[in-house]
Amino acid sequence: MQEFDFLVVGTGSGLDVANVAANRGLSVAIVEKGRVGGTCLNRGCIPSKMLLYHADVLETVERAGEFGIDAEVRDVAFADIVEAVTEDVHGDSASIRRGLQSSDRHDLFEGEARFVDERTVEVAGGEDDGAVLTADTVLIAAGTRPAIPPIDGIEDVDYLTSTEALQLTERPEHLVVVGGGYIAAELAHFFGTFGSEVSIVGRRPNLLPDADDEVAAAFTETYADRFDVYTGFEVTGVGRDGGEVTVEAREYEYGDDGGPVADGETVSVTGDELLVAAGRRPNTDTLDLENTSVRTDDRGFVETDEYLRTDADGVWALGDVVGEYLLKHNANHEAQAVVRNRFGDRLEPVDYTAMPFAVFGSPEVAGVGATEAELREAGREYATSTYDYADTARGDAMHADGFVKVLVDLDGEILGCHVVGPDASTLIQEVVVAMKAGSGTVRDIREAVHVHPALPEVVDRAFSGRFTRGGGHDHDHDHDHDHDHDHDHD
Repeated sequence: MQEFDFLVVGTGSGLDVANVAANRGLSVAIVEKGRVGGTCLNRGCIPSKMLLYHADVLETVERAGEFGIDAEVRDVAFADIVEAVTEDVHGDSASIRRGLQSSDRHDLFEGEARFVDERTVEVAGGEDDGAVLTADTVLIAAGTRPAIPPIDGIEDVDYLTSTEALQLTERPEHLVVVGGGYIAAELAHFFGTFGSEVSIVGRRPNLLPDADDEVAAAFTETYADRFDVYTGFEVTGVGRDGGEVTVEAREYEYGDDGGPVADGETVSVTGDELLVAAGRRPNTDTLDLENTSVRTDDRGFVETDEYLRTDADGVWALGDVVGEYLLKHNANHEAQAVVRNRFGDRLEPVDYTAMPFAVFGSPEVAGVGATEAELREAGREYATSTYDYADTARGDAMHADGFVKVLVDLDGEILGCHVVGPDASTLIQEVVVAMKAGSGTVRDIREAVHVHPALPEVVDRAFSGRFTRGGGHDHDHDHDHDHDHDHDHD
C-alpha cells in the first residue's frame, strides 16, 4: 500500500486542487482511467466549441448574400476539420500527462479507482492495475458519462453519444437525435450546418427545457425552421435495417404541471446515424462507494454538505459527480471552494448565486438566475422587460434575431436574465458580474457606460426600458426615483 497526503480521483477540475496541495508540499496521488484532462478537454466543451466555431464560420459565409456579398462555399474538408480538432485536444491531454509524469510532486496512476474503505483506493485495469493507495484527504472528481435511456431495442442498435459524435470524420446524410438539451442542440447545429439532414426527437414541449420558457420557445421555433423537430415526443423504440436506423416515438399532451396527460400521435423517423443525447449520469457506480460512508442521491450523484465535504471523514467531492450544475465553470468554481475550505483558515459555503449557462447553437442561448416559471412557482413578485436585438443599431446591421429578457424584483434586484441571439454567451457576462460582484440591481447595468453602437446595448436597453409586473400590469420601474429612459433607435 502506498500512502499519500492527498488523493484525487479524476483529472478535470480536481487537478486544480491537487496542484495546490502539491505546491504546499503535500504528497499527491492522481487516479485517471481515461485521457488526462477530464470530460471538458477530451469529450466535452473544448472539442465541441472548436468544432462549432467552424460551423459558425460556414454559416456566416452562407448568409453573405443577405448583406449584398456574393460568396460561395466550394468545398468543406469535414474530415480534416474533425481530425485537426481531435489532434489538438489529444495533444493538450498528452501535454498534461507528461507534466504529471515528470513532476516530483505528483504521482499519476492510470486505471479505474475503486474504494476499498473510506480513504483507500485500489486501481483496477490500466498500467497501474492492482496498486493500492491511501491518503489523509481524498477528492472525488470522477465526472459523468452519457446517459442511455431504457429504449426498446437500443441495446441492439449501433448509436453515437456525444463522445463518438465529436470524432466522427464522415458527415451523416441524415442524423436522428434523441434528446432536446444543450448537447442535442449544439451537435444538431454542427452537423446540420455542414450539410446533414437532422431530425430531433425531444420529450419536453420545447428544446432546451431548462431555459426560460420564452427563450426556449423562440429557440425551438428557429430550430424547427432549420431541422425536422418533434418536441413533446417520447421515444418508444429504435431499430436498424441495413444502413438505416428508425426511431419510433409517441406524442404526449402535457398538463399544467409539465407531466403527460394523454397519448397523441406516433411518428417514425429514419436516418443513417442515431445520436443519443439524453443527459448525463454520474460515474459513481464504478467507484465501489458502498465500501465507504459516502452517500449518493437517487440519481447517483455524490451528496455533500455546503462546503463540499461528503459524509466520509476526509473525503470531498466536486464537479459533475456532485450534480449541482453540470458545467465546467461550475466545477472550476467548486475547485476554488475546496481549496479554500481544505487549506484555508475557515470554512465557507459554496456560493452558487449567479451561475450562468450558455448553449452554443444557432442562435446562441445564455442565462443566469431564475426563470419566469420558477418565480411564478415560488410565488415571487417580479417585473420583466424584454428588448429585441433588431432594435439596436448593431443588431439591425447584423440582421440579428433574438432578445434579452430581464427579471427583477420590485426593488430592482436582478433575479434573472435570459438571452437568445448572437453572442448570447458573451452578453450574459455583464449581468453575471453585476449579480456577483456589483450591487446586484438594475443600477449596475443602467449606470455603466455602454459602447455605442455595440451589441451590449441590447442588454442596457432591456434593463433601462419599461417593465411589466408579473401579474401583467404595466409598472414604471423607477428604483432610483428618476425616470425610465426609453431609447429611440439611435
